[in-house]
Amino acid sequence: ASSTLDHLDINTKKEGKNTTSELGQTAFLELMITQLSNQDPLSPQDNGEFIAQLAQFSSVEGIERLNSNFEGFTSNFASNRALEASSLVGRSVTIPGNTTYLLDGQLTAATAEVPSTTTDLSVNIYSKTGELVQQFPVGFQKAGDASMRWDGLNLEVDGKIISSTGGRTEALPPGEYSFEVTASQYGETQELATAVSANVNSVSVEANGDITLNLAGVGPVKLTDVKQFN
Repeated sequence: ASSTLDHLDINTKKEGKNTTSELGQTAFLELMITQLSNQDPLSPQDNGEFIAQLAQFSSVEGIERLNSNFEGFTSNFASNRALEASSLVGRSVTIPGNTTYLLDGQLTAATAEVPSTTTDLSVNIYSKTGELVQQFPVGFQKAGDASMRWDGLNLEVDGKIISSTGGRTEALPPGEYSFEVTASQYGETQELATAVSANVNSVSVEANGDITLNLAGVGPVKLTDVKQFN
């Protein structure tokens, strides 16, 4: 008989059970006992080697169990995230960008990051085709986030109502529009970073567990990119 575990052949297939290639602790102990009973009496196996083999096997088995438990935890975590994200359907979120969708009779919100106080903040509204459809001369604006709400006719900036140039009296039709916010900063006119609100139409869960929000007029946006839940 062989004196090493490598030359022992164990058939793990038993009647009424599926074949498995995994080596459990019971099978390992059976292997060790078989090896001990079949070793050469003139050249016995060192007991220390058996102890080392058993310790090594126990470590591997422990790691496998840990991996299995972690995979289960990850799966449950992803499911919980997807369930929470699904509750956002129909709600509005704020994301970095300048494109939004105007709904009939509703307001669309946006913010602009103003690095320093300015006296000539201006907001331009463009249609989906890139046509300039409205201009709002806001004027003075202190440093910080300028909060804007637009109904297709007038613009409200930090509670102050501003009418567009040209004396427009009817609101623009529902559709996709984009904001352009400019201000004089350090003697130069600069375009400011903006964030816009959009309604969540649906939620998608990617194969890797990432969650994507499908926003009206914007398209797919990763949940991690959302700046604010309105």
